[in-house]
Amino acid sequence: MKARQAKNYDARVVEDFGREWRRFDQAELSSEELEKEFNRYFKIFPWESLPERAIGFDLGCGSGRWAKLAAEKVGKLYCIDASIEALKVARRNLNGADNCLFVNASVDGLPFADDSFDFGYSLGVLHHVPDTAAGVACCVAKLKPGAPFLIYLYYAFDNRPFWFRWLWRCTDALRRLVSKLPFEVKCWVTQGIACLIYYPLAKFALAMEKLGCKVDNLPLSGYRHRSFYFMKTDALDRFGTKIEKRYTATQIREMLEQAGLDRIAFSKDFPYWCAVGFKKSRRGLLNSEIKSRGPFE
Repeated sequence: MKARQAKNYDARVVEDFGREWRRFDQAELSSEELEKEFNRYFKIFPWESLPERAIGFDLGCGSGRWAKLAAEKVGKLYCIDASIEALKVARRNLNGADNCLFVNASVDGLPFADDSFDFGYSLGVLHHVPDTAAGVACCVAKLKPGAPFLIYLYYAFDNRPFWFRWLWRCTDALRRLVSKLPFEVKCWVTQGIACLIYYPLAKFALAMEKLGCKVDNLPLSGYRHRSFYFMKTDALDRFGTKIEKRYTATQIREMLEQAGLDRIAFSKDFPYWCAVGFKKSRRGLLNSEIKSRGPFE
């Protein structure tokens, strides 16, 4: 299925992610590591609340790595991506998953009726579009009242010390340079970053953890139990993209509430921030709209 491509996407970013998933199609990712990472992101997702044979969507499915496990739990899963190249990879990885359907669309060009899905999720995608809040609202609009939506957005280090944020600013300056390079050059540079920075720092954190030290605030400690293949993928994902936005937990909560979600909860564990919320009933939406209006509106 192919839908009209709308405006809330950057063509170069979409093209680069298509190339990324073609280069790192996740074929080298072990089933054990995939399941472990899936559980990290979906730890707070209320699978038990879904109806039998639930129908949902994976917005920005990429290689289909999350859909591979999510599809086993539901009736039907729409795998949506703005990149045709990414969808080719997802089709290959999900070969045999007959309950997966593939849709080429940007987040504000979704070819579905509002209030039509039992659940949805978007992991690591909407911080790469021009208008994240609008993207969230588009996703929520497609959910039935009471349906859950899971999202992962890059965090703004609001749970980290000030020096951690300063260190990120230095790396972000590097990202701005690397993201402008031709894709093949970008790949070589980011693989170098994975080899010389990600891997040593991750293994240092692992060694410190084994010594009984608290490692949460060590740079790249979140990768200490991850494979080098995972690090290479994330290095390209992190430094290769032209658009990267970061949000505090408070900002994400406000974004989700404005989109029409309530009962919002955040995961307390890495990766930050994963959040889930439920679409308000029509009565709840009406009441919240009334409360938000000024006295003369």
